[in-house]
Amino acid sequence: MIFTPAPLAGAFVLDVERQGDDRGFFARSFATVEFEAHGLDPRVAQCNISYNNRRGILRGMHWQAEPHGEAKLVRCTAGAIFDVIVDIREGSPTRYQWFGVELHAATRRALYVPVGFAHGFQVLADETEVFYQMSVPFHGPAGRGLNPHDPRLAISWPLRDAIMNERDRSYPFLGPDA
Repeated sequence: MIFTPAPLAGAFVLDVERQGDDRGFFARSFATVEFEAHGLDPRVAQCNISYNNRRGILRGMHWQAEPHGEAKLVRCTAGAIFDVIVDIREGSPTRYQWFGVELHAATRRALYVPVGFAHGFQVLADETEVFYQMSVPFHGPAGRGLNPHDPRLAISWPLRDAIMNERDRSYPFLGPDA
């Protein structure tokens, strides 16, 4: 696997190293030893699938509050997404900065999201599926969110007309003291 540090400390873009021949290819997409060597949490306590039937769907920006903070490994297994993380760590020099990367099923690229980041994505193709490996189980009462259209975050979503659910649309904007 190829680990490329993202501009926000602790986050990584992961690409597979293909070993191919005329039959196709083989590639490792996860290895505990390699994650630990890069200082990443290799625990997998839960795996999730998000199926998205329409281009333009926007999900996010979500995280779990401590002590249920979660690291995620996010991969697009069908279609494509614009995947976004926002640093929400207290005292971080990049607090409230965002980073986005396109994840496509064809490239098998993934994004490692460390604890202390909000996460969301916008669907770029109909019938897109996203696969998550989570470091801790979901705990509903710890669920939190930021409004993905918060002007202070100024995330450059690629598609203008976002399809969102009411919960994500109603998440608060950051206050002036944030």
